[in-house]
Amino acid sequence: MTNDTKQKIRLILFGPPGVGKGTQAKILSGILGIVHISTGDILRQEVAGGTDLGKKAKSILDSGQLVPDDLMIGMIKNYLRSPGAENGFILDGFPRTVAQAESLSRLLADLGIKLNMVISMEIGRDTAIKRLSSRVACRRCGTIYNLITDNLEDPSRCGKCGGELFQRDDDKPEIIGKRLSVYESITEPVKSYYGKLGILRAVDASGTVENVTQNILSMVGSK
Repeated sequence: MTNDTKQKIRLILFGPPGVGKGTQAKILSGILGIVHISTGDILRQEVAGGTDLGKKAKSILDSGQLVPDDLMIGMIKNYLRSPGAENGFILDGFPRTVAQAESLSRLLADLGIKLNMVISMEIGRDTAIKRLSSRVACRRCGTIYNLITDNLEDPSRCGKCGGELFQRDDDKPEIIGKRLSVYESITEPVKSYYGKLGILRAVDASGTVENVTQNILSMVGSK
């Protein structure tokens, strides 16, 4: 695949909590040379910084609910209009409802942007729960680790900055089930929306990180 073709890749990674969207988006962003737009990371940065947006989002994130559509669309618009997104992008964590998908379609049309593909990462519920309940984050730099797969020398300290590792409220067992139920009832219909547009593809996300990456690269024609 030529560099010119790579620059035109615009993807959405879609799937339930714990499927590995963020991990794959970061890897693919580096391989394909396109920006990773993670609404989850953006919101967590705002929360950590104590901004007005962060204060508004904190209670929503902690309870496992969805943030308001207008807030998300406005944030996405700013990133899509930035110079970093000109060469393509991977959108991770949005849209989560059909209404958001419709709003995003209108926004992309207004900006003259065409999506190449929406990749649905598929995983079993039990596996998702296991992955999420093993996830911790650094209080200082925000880096996220998985206690099962990351082989940390000290499971209480960040391997990058030495900050304290903690489990986010939305990764605790009592919240995980609620998050998955929200996905199944509200977010799952988004697959049908993109399926009707003819740009939905599915990938088995239960394998190793490396295998999932290679399967996605094959789908976008960059293997």
